[in-house]
Amino acid sequence: MSFVRRAATVLAATTALTAGLALPALAHVTIQPGTAEAGGFTKVAFRVPNERDDASTTKIEVSFPADHPLAFVSVKPVPGWKVKVTEGKLPAPVKTEYGDLEEAVTKVVWSGGKIAPGEFQEFEVSMGQLPKDVDSLVFPTKQTYSGGEVVDWSDAPKTDGTEAEHPAPLLKLVPAAAEGAAAATTAPAVAPSVSPVAAGTASSSDSSDGTARLLGGAGLVVGIVGVVVGFLGLRRRPSA
Repeated sequence: MSFVRRAATVLAATTALTAGLALPALAHVTIQPGTAEAGGFTKVAFRVPNERDDASTTKIEVSFPADHPLAFVSVKPVPGWKVKVTEGKLPAPVKTEYGDLEEAVTKVVWSGGKIAPGEFQEFEVSMGQLPKDVDSLVFPTKQTYSGGEVVDWSDAPKTDGTEAEHPAPLLKLVPAAAEGAAAATTAPAVAPSVSPVAAGTASSSDSSDGTARLLGGAGLVVGIVGVVVGFLGLRRRPSA
């Protein structure tokens, strides 16, 4: 019986460790997908999980990079949520292939909806033209809860590779695909005018990520149970 108790303890500890390793990746506000082609256009989703057991997320405020302004930003409507897109005048015009950019989107705010405990929501944005002279863009985000708490996801990536306490959503920029190869992102069918803001329609993001992780964790637990049961069977087999 002592062996059975020890096996059960090991199984419980392994299950807790598996859950603990999965939670941090689900807890942060992130950009999905996390990469896009430099110099192109892309559609991303800001994935916002609710981290509190006693409050709902009621507001999301995403700041757009001012040092590398984007000429084209459009948002996909989210049922139950209001969206406000704020533009600001740039300190100096930025030259783009569509003309001089004098204003750009500085902030997008979603409010009026609710992300309940144990749930997440994705807020989709189409944007471009992405810069070619940097390898990433940072989108500081504030998450407001129904109790008044505001979590500021604005920490820059650490140089030592470890994760910050409240990392800002990060979009990594990769070199464009070679000419003739299938590109991961494409420009809009109609070239945008300088600094347009509109509510666009985009395909929904893959929302099965969390389910896949849960199934993977469940598979690991089932495998461990099988090993323990098999070992117990060998111990109980009478010697020849």
